[in-house]
Amino acid sequence: MNAPINRHATTAVPIHPLLASRHSTRAFTPDVDLSDAQVAALLEAARWAPSAGNTQPWRFLLARRETGEFKRVLDCLNPGNRDWASHASALLVAVRTDANAKGPLSHAMYDLGQAMAHLTFQAAAEGLTVRQMGGFDAAALAAEFDLEAPLVPTTVAAIGVAGDPAALAESVAGPDRNVRVRLDVDDLLIRP
Repeated sequence: MNAPINRHATTAVPIHPLLASRHSTRAFTPDVDLSDAQVAALLEAARWAPSAGNTQPWRFLLARRETGEFKRVLDCLNPGNRDWASHASALLVAVRTDANAKGPLSHAMYDLGQAMAHLTFQAAAEGLTVRQMGGFDAAALAAEFDLEAPLVPTTVAAIGVAGDPAALAESVAGPDRNVRVRLDVDDLLIRP
């Protein structure tokens, strides 16, 4: 068997180890439950994320493994995601609210992304991993949980303790078994 891939980011300059070591995996340890304290810390981190005008246009639906809600969320995932996500400790549906009493919230998706980033790094600090996915049926999820406008399911995150990528089915294992790569900073900068 090959040695495991080092998932620590190779950065051009040093960044905080929590950021450099964070990675999304499809491999979860299937017999670990999240504690109430961990769940509270994740949601508290998301709660304190910045948002335009402090509108906080995010809501969350948390479904722990071995619950009916977990199965209901799992059933709304694309088939390829169901296989690996079923081993996560919890599935979190990140929902944005596109309007409030004052009108449309044009930055709701961006703000929800910030809340998820805060949650993701709190998870890393708790020894957990988060893999967000867009492969789900948003309309089915909204119908399943009676989410009506302006609430919009935007992403589903699998949360748990990272498992062994060698245990993943070949059909979903590719990214977990490859070296992590990113565009260079120079490729990200728009230079006038």
